Amino acid sequence: MAKENKKESKQELQQAQPARPLNPFEEMERLFGSFYPRGWLRPFQQEWPAWGEMDAFGGKTPSADLIDRDDEIIVKAELPGVDKKDLDVSVTKNTVSIKGSTSHEEKEEKGDYYRSEISRGEYARTLALPAEVDEENVKATFKNGILELKLPKLKQSKRKTVKVD
Repeated sequence: MAKENKKESKQELQQAQPARPLNPFEEMERLFGSFYPRGWLRPFQQEWPAWGEMDAFGGKTPSADLIDRDDEIIVKAELPGVDKKDLDVSVTKNTVSIKGSTSHEEKEEKGDYYRSEISRGEYARTLALPAEVDEENVKATFKNGILELKLPKLKQSKRKTVKVD
């Protein structure tokens, strides 16, 4: 009897498996990953950073906030390391395009020792605006790596409070 109770308790603790996978591609990926470890196709590859990690922005797209107000749209973008002269902003009635570039060069010479490091990065992003704007009256400021655009709307929008049931 004691053996039967132990067998029953072990069966109760087993994890339930779904009758079928929800997505056949995810299931195939999981099965393939369980047979072959990551990077098995490139066994002799050195551990160098990926190309996306080598740009001046750390492989990430710099953040941009878009704030929709009644009479204007405000766009704030973080562009670390970009100089004002290397910044290009263009506006249409319903889009904003921001382009920036960075370059950094460092040299050090001490006797027979010479070190030179050069890095460059470029950034381009286009944001769709939620309303048409007056591109003739856009105001832009750039301070401490933060670009701020104030885009006046052609038609002011009125907000209406909606009751949630």
